[in-house]
Amino acid sequence: MGGVAAALAACDAGMSVVLTEASAWLGGQMTAQGVSAFDEHRYIETFGGTARYYRLRERIRAETRRAYPHAPATMPNGAPLNPGDGWVSALCFEPRFGLAAIQQMLQPHLDSGRLRVLVEHEPVAAHVEGNLVETVTLRARTGESVTVAARYFLDATDLGDLLPLTGTPYVTGAEARAETGEPQAELEANPQTVQGFTSCFFVEFCPGERHIIPRPDGYERLRDTRPYTLRLQKPDGTPYPFKFFTRSETGNPPFWTYRRVRSGALVAPGSTDIALINWESNDYCWESLLDKTPTEQARIIEDAKQLSLGFLHWLQTEAPRESSRRDEGGQGYPELRLRPDLTATSDGLAQFPYIRESRRIVARQRILEQDISAEMQPGARAVHFTDTIGIGWYNIDVHSCVGSPRSVFAPTRPFQIPLGALLPRRPANLLAACKNLGVTHITNGAYRLHPVEWNIGEAAGALAAFCIQRGCTPEQVWASRTLPSLTPLLRQFQWQLVQQGIPLGWAVDVPQAHEHFAGTHILLALGMVVPGCDRFEALEIDPTRAVTQAELARLESAGVLGTSRRTVSTWQDAAQCIARMAMGDKV
Repeated sequence: MGGVAAALAACDAGMSVVLTEASAWLGGQMTAQGVSAFDEHRYIETFGGTARYYRLRERIRAETRRAYPHAPATMPNGAPLNPGDGWVSALCFEPRFGLAAIQQMLQPHLDSGRLRVLVEHEPVAAHVEGNLVETVTLRARTGESVTVAARYFLDATDLGDLLPLTGTPYVTGAEARAETGEPQAELEANPQTVQGFTSCFFVEFCPGERHIIPRPDGYERLRDTRPYTLRLQKPDGTPYPFKFFTRSETGNPPFWTYRRVRSGALVAPGSTDIALINWESNDYCWESLLDKTPTEQARIIEDAKQLSLGFLHWLQTEAPRESSRRDEGGQGYPELRLRPDLTATSDGLAQFPYIRESRRIVARQRILEQDISAEMQPGARAVHFTDTIGIGWYNIDVHSCVGSPRSVFAPTRPFQIPLGALLPRRPANLLAACKNLGVTHITNGAYRLHPVEWNIGEAAGALAAFCIQRGCTPEQVWASRTLPSLTPLLRQFQWQLVQQGIPLGWAVDVPQAHEHFAGTHILLALGMVVPGCDRFEALEIDPTRAVTQAELARLESAGVLGTSRRTVSTWQDAAQCIARMAMGDKV
């Protein structure tokens, strides 16, 4: 997703872009990896995504309505259409609709010649001269090779494939608590402690039919070792049980509707339901794919596929069957039919595993648990990054890891994405564009989700274009963060981002359509929300409310008020002032 977003941002800025993808489908986790149920936050329908991300979501809904003409415009409660009515997300959909949405967004750039797309190509070598990547060589699935020369290279691969090829310093696995100071970090560093990945698949529930797949080799080992179950546990050991079609005794919603991507009753009355199966029981956490040979990776992926097929066989034959009006109790749901047409694969599994944790660059700025933890950050927001280039919000969610059954789940404050986290120490023209940015093993669990990855990639593509147009480097943009006023490169770049509809901070009552969106988000970037003020304690800004002396003092220290101080009495006054200054400076 980060790569698609980066290509869109760079192409929109007039750049010439080559977009490559190892699988047959663009889109990463939302398409080829099968996770077509967005992991988002409670404000997402009105705030918290970029303008391009909102266009993506609306195109997905439009494609759903095109395929299902009887699909409603909204949900019964008035919320926007959620085709699967899955409870994990406000937008659960079939991956073909995500792929179509991406293709529509990219098509104008393909038509103009600005964009060239190479699917089924993966990087195998790079040529680096001094501190610059000169070329990257890709090998097609057919065996042919192509070499790409470019001014900038953006790594949006789910494993951070360019990092070892380019000599970019990186880390894997868990950092030691003594190194990061993170309360939930491992006591000792371990590069193999990497989150498990998942081979996802889709199943349709076909009442009265039998679709049991053959029992995979080693089924009993897989079933008993993982194990296969609907009765999960929270990280603290508290039971977290689920039932298949009904709520559990603890009130948990049904397993079946967790990541349901088509609700037949909703979008196509008379048709069946389809669900995405991405569950703890098919999380593969026995070996990592990082820093393995292609042969080793193929073996590990095949083992993960068998784990997932085994889980499907268990669901069909051994899962506790509820006594209800749908069925008569017993074991298994043979009505579950694997849908290989939804993944475009012969085995019915996603084209590529869903990767949760990548190689991570040794970045100019590393994001720590202390920066985003709800327990450790006062007020309504996470720590402020003056070099913010976007936002996100998700709990710290670390699944079971290789060599460590411990999982981590912790609430966070709504957070920002700092520019410094996209910049490796070297080379100078490589940018992180997805989950390979400067996070830790712990904070990766909050920055790896769909809208955050999209924002990371979008900002990376915009940054590469900005640097080419201005004749500067990403390092120079980042280094200007300490300079006052709106004229430094960083403020100019941030102004471009808000003009493109990328929020820089959390103001849930000032979305893209608000007349003071641009000015408000520059104010947020400048750190105008300060402790001790009402706005520090809420995600609403209320632009018509008066500004405090502390807020005005913050603006003065940033060097952006000048003689305008006397005319600023409300937040919207300050936002208008900032916008006028930015436009006057031709920022």
